[in-house]
Amino acid sequence: MNLKKSVPLIVIGALLVAGLIAWQVSTATPPTATSPVQASGSSAVLPVTSNPIVNTSTTVGLTIVGAAVQDNIDPITKAAINDRLQLTLKNTGPTNLTGFEAFYTMTDATTKTSESYYQKLDGIQLDPGKETTVYFDNQSGPGHYPENAFSLYRSSKDKIDFAIQISAPGVKIATATAIKDAGTGEKSD
Repeated sequence: MNLKKSVPLIVIGALLVAGLIAWQVSTATPPTATSPVQASGSSAVLPVTSNPIVNTSTTVGLTIVGAAVQDNIDPITKAAINDRLQLTLKNTGPTNLTGFEAFYTMTDATTKTSESYYQKLDGIQLDPGKETTVYFDNQSGPGHYPENAFSLYRSSKDKIDFAIQISAPGVKIATATAIKDAGTGEKSD
């Protein structure tokens, strides 16, 4: 076989093989995710070691009118929904509120182990006198935010105490508490 005649065929063959490999890599199905689906475009939810909220306002204007982590009720349909951290916020001030942030700590009442979480609540605008409900439940859509499916709330069978802070620029941080009784916190009641 003539080497001069074979070189172009070898080059063409190598290019075809390389092209086929590149095509296979670019169209391959990615592996199934093993982490929870994240809502509102957020990244993985991991505990934080300190509260990153910086808000020194003393102006009243934001309240948490409801905080639930068990026996949850859909505020529109009034039907029972699966347990999750559910907060109803109210703007009691004269101006629109945006730029919300949430910080909450859950503490196992038996072991005294605690975990804290921080989340920017993107997409919320709260007009004066209005209320909105937010959910930490790994669902998508307005008002739904990610949660850690392996948190104390989901993994401990002990009573879990929640201390919650919601912040918006220009108004005092709103606080609330909630309690998950002993048992697991993931069923519709």
